[in-house]
Amino acid sequence: MDNIKVNFDNVDVTEKNIMKYAEEVEKIHDELHKKANDPKEFLGWMELPTNYDKKEFEKIKKSAKKIQDNSDVLVVIGIGGSYLGARAVIEALTHTFYAYLPKEQRKTPQILYVGNNLNPNYINDIIDLIGNRDFSINVISKSGTTTEPAIAFRIFREILENKYGLKEAQKRIYVTTDKKKGALKQLADTEKYTTFVIPDNIGGRYSVLTAVGLLPIAVAGIDITKLMNGARFAQEKYVDKSLKYNDCYKYAVIRNLLYKNSKNIEILVSYEPKLHYMIEWWKQLFAESEGKDGKGIFPTGAEFTTDLHSIGQYIQEGRRNLFETVINIEKSKNDIEIKEDADNLDGLNYIAGKKLDYVNKKAMEGTISAHVDGGVPNIVINMSELNEETLGHLIYFFELAVAMSGNLIGVNPFNQPGVEKYKTNMFKLLKKPGYEDKK
Repeated sequence: MDNIKVNFDNVDVTEKNIMKYAEEVEKIHDELHKKANDPKEFLGWMELPTNYDKKEFEKIKKSAKKIQDNSDVLVVIGIGGSYLGARAVIEALTHTFYAYLPKEQRKTPQILYVGNNLNPNYINDIIDLIGNRDFSINVISKSGTTTEPAIAFRIFREILENKYGLKEAQKRIYVTTDKKKGALKQLADTEKYTTFVIPDNIGGRYSVLTAVGLLPIAVAGIDITKLMNGARFAQEKYVDKSLKYNDCYKYAVIRNLLYKNSKNIEILVSYEPKLHYMIEWWKQLFAESEGKDGKGIFPTGAEFTTDLHSIGQYIQEGRRNLFETVINIEKSKNDIEIKEDADNLDGLNYIAGKKLDYVNKKAMEGTISAHVDGGVPNIVINMSELNEETLGHLIYFFELAVAMSGNLIGVNPFNQPGVEKYKTNMFKLLKKPGYEDKK
């Protein structure tokens, strides 16, 4: 099941320089594993694939089946880590146009996302899209007071209650929140909503393999058992503290070596449009984990070949302060053969008989070669195919990699103090009680 392999051949870093980090990596590894079960640390994700709540896992499956049976739409309310992971997995493992397919072809509810912005046009468009169809809500928030999801929940709960009445609406609201405290937990207990737990020792951006991500993922018809199996395989694979044999740690070290060589921008690249939100999830994971104390590699993303016709020029010949990490899916689920054309006006007969995935791969190989020649190092993550097991593996790989990388950079990869600054300013402008004199 060794379904992910990392290739570092296109990075000009010597094995000798990598192995200089061996002792430091072992020390950080031991410290991370030592704290993995400490409820006061945000490291619960490390052993989650083998130590998750089996009873709640089955409850997730049963609730997902209930939503599938009585709803045409599931409205997922959350922001940041409360929705990005779920959306990443759902869009990676379903039909590219899953949300647009008629119900008969989808066979599972349409998943819509709100609470991730404050734009009234977006909210109203979602309301229009739901129309008179049956729907349920999964609201995800540790506290229940985060502005964006709290406003969205207030709006959609009212719609749900007006449509079904209070009693039926209660059966259609699923709350993922703190186990014991918080405004949302209090409301859920009062209204007797079905609840799921956000573990105390798992931060939002590391929470995709908890109920935070698993409930909407299961509603979309994705096998969450296989997803966890993939993560468990990664957990077992990367438990080796030896830098020589641990590609996850090697990726973290090479990122840091490039960073010290003024490569302070990393572009996560995919040639598969289904991975659009996987890139978005990765951006949040790495930005919130490393971007603090004036440090950190800036994470951004690109989708090729599309973006080769927009930012490709800059990548090829712009400032040499960036490197790329390319996700290569070796086996495509579907393919198309390019037919021969008698007139050949487009000049494409030279690839007649070839499959489109083959052409896509050659575009990738040519791009990597061009960018490396142009001074842009490329790390390649080869995935055997895109399925639940490989995606679960990739999720765990990136979570562990950023934990190691953040520690190597010298920051705490599990907090995000800078996120609170905009909230304080916004609350002051909105004249929220208690924020008038805050700086």
